[in-house]
Amino acid sequence: MPELPEVEALSHDLAARLDGRAIAKVHIAAFSALKTFDPPLSAVEGTFVDGVTRHGKFIDISSGGLHLILHLARAGWVRWRDEVPALPPKPSSRSPLAVRIVLDDAETGHHSGLDITEAGTKKSLALYVARSPSDVEGIARLGPDPLSDDFTIDVLREILAGAGRSQIKGVLRHQGTIAGIGNAYSDELLHAAKMSPFKPASSLEEADVETLYRAIRDVLGAAVARADGLAMSELKGEKKTNLAVHGKAGEKCPVCGDTVREVSFADSSLQYCATCQTNGKPLADRRTSKFLK
Repeated sequence: MPELPEVEALSHDLAARLDGRAIAKVHIAAFSALKTFDPPLSAVEGTFVDGVTRHGKFIDISSGGLHLILHLARAGWVRWRDEVPALPPKPSSRSPLAVRIVLDDAETGHHSGLDITEAGTKKSLALYVARSPSDVEGIARLGPDPLSDDFTIDVLREILAGAGRSQIKGVLRHQGTIAGIGNAYSDELLHAAKMSPFKPASSLEEADVETLYRAIRDVLGAAVARADGLAMSELKGEKKTNLAVHGKAGEKCPVCGDTVREVSFADSSLQYCATCQTNGKPLADRRTSKFLK
């Protein structure tokens, strides 16, 4: 799933490509992707893009006073096309294409554009047309951005205290609590902080809070810096190459050399290093084990 660093880099890449360009047409290839009807999708056609920003994991393309907002969900991605086909795409359950944004190219007379794709059979990618970003419910209820100046250690301390006995892994992933962190980077942050993903949020002592805060700022900040300036086609590889534990089950921990372990759930999994994070104790499935402190 694209998370804060990749979505930030995608937004920067798109801003450079789209600024001042006219949106000629928006084709919907997967009807389930479009989540709004007012304003209509046609309202952005013929308008000029004046900016691209990020809200958590949402990409916001501002054009003609409206906002074309995209959430890539678990398996979505953005692909640039120097030239798009003349004919609009046909809806097909076999094609990963969900949305095509066609741009006018005044210099060449051709149409370039963006293909928004989603792999797999579970379709969760979402496209919205809104008058304001806050009109999108998912954006309206986002927590603070962990790389913003407003995200201080005091804010994190309050979040953890308010979460009670909830597991720290889930607290970090909850978009209404902290915006932009998903399954991968929550694993990475907790590994950097040497903290069990099952640790109750309210049990963190002051030194733990300081360590976690530094991990959040350092790990996410470094990932954003690495991704800055990369083309959208390079971002997935950059992320995978630099992950320490997420997706690395069975491999060696880059810090201590222990084997990275995994806990699987119904529709996801987490990875961790027992030596670095749980005093050498393997975690059992959360449904049958007690919290490790």
